[in-house]
Amino acid sequence: MSSSKAEELVNEQAVANKFAAMRSELNQIYSKITELEMDVSEHSLVINAIQPLDPSRRCFRMIGGVLVERTIKEVLPAVQRNKEGIEEVITRLNEALERKKKDISDFEAKYKIRIRKNDSEEKDDGARKEGTAQGVLVGPAGGSE
Repeated sequence: MSSSKAEELVNEQAVANKFAAMRSELNQIYSKITELEMDVSEHSLVINAIQPLDPSRRCFRMIGGVLVERTIKEVLPAVQRNKEGIEEVITRLNEALERKKKDISDFEAKYKIRIRKNDSEEKDDGARKEGTAQGVLVGPAGGSE
């Protein structure tokens, strides 16, 4: 009887570890998507800044940690290609994210996993709800009169 209980604990622990690993992978995908979206935003800013300028004008571009002098005519297409490549990667990561969400959902259903909040988190949630319903009390701006 004790051996079956030990096996049950080991199995529960293995399931919990696998679930935690899956959630960690999901968070990594989210963070990578966010990082790449910021890169796309930066590329867009650069494209919008240099597009209206004279194509023969000199500009500088960082390539592999080295600052290289080029013309806008040479740099603009490269920056646009990089932006498109990053957007493709984001699309693939979003697909991977959806697959991972489905895998986690299936895993939760298979092992009947329910996520419980810690007592401290529940108290924090209560405090947040309570705090949003209250007003703010502000004293006079000046010192003593």
